[in-house]
Amino acid sequence: MRSLRLRQVSLSIGPRRLVSGLSADIAPGECLTVMGPSGCGKSSLLAWISGTLDAAFTATGHVMLGERVLDALPPERRGLGILFQDDLLFPHLTVGGNLGFALPAAVRGRAERRRRIDEALRSAGLEGFAARDPATLSGGQRARVALLRTLLAEPQALLLDEPFSKLDTALRAEFRELVFAHARDRRLPTLLVTHDEADARAAGGVVLRLGD
Repeated sequence: MRSLRLRQVSLSIGPRRLVSGLSADIAPGECLTVMGPSGCGKSSLLAWISGTLDAAFTATGHVMLGERVLDALPPERRGLGILFQDDLLFPHLTVGGNLGFALPAAVRGRAERRRRIDEALRSAGLEGFAARDPATLSGGQRARVALLRTLLAEPQALLLDEPFSKLDTALRAEFRELVFAHARDRRLPTLLVTHDEADARAAGGVVLRLGD
């Protein structure tokens, strides 16, 4: 695995500067937490890293995985996985269908694809859920399926856009532990944006505050 590296990143919208000259290195298995109030540029930073920043913003700087520069690549070629506040499961697909959608094209054959899906479900305590309709799942179960879908795409780094914020307190702690355990086990450099101090404590690592 390679480090996720930011070099002299600045973001603006109109005359307003949101991020100024940010540089950071996130090693495999480590997490950088970016904190700050709403509107300070946290989610815009993730959008820029992932290649989905709205054209209304102005951005300079570089994002790299190891020595590979990602700036000019389309989102699907950057090798990044992202979890949002909403799980964004496809309502017209089963749980297994949602997970199968993420599997790389190199995973061939119905039996192997099914094995990968079943193995992922077992790892998150969802054995036997492949045929379930996402509408029948609890919030915590939907969050776990969203995480598995992201990981099955085999990302080289993980971006977390406040993915715990819509869960109740007990589920939030459980899901945080699951997310960070999977990231460490897979040695994924991880960038978390949040306004919650408990999220930052659970993530460990360096905390960067925007808008101070």
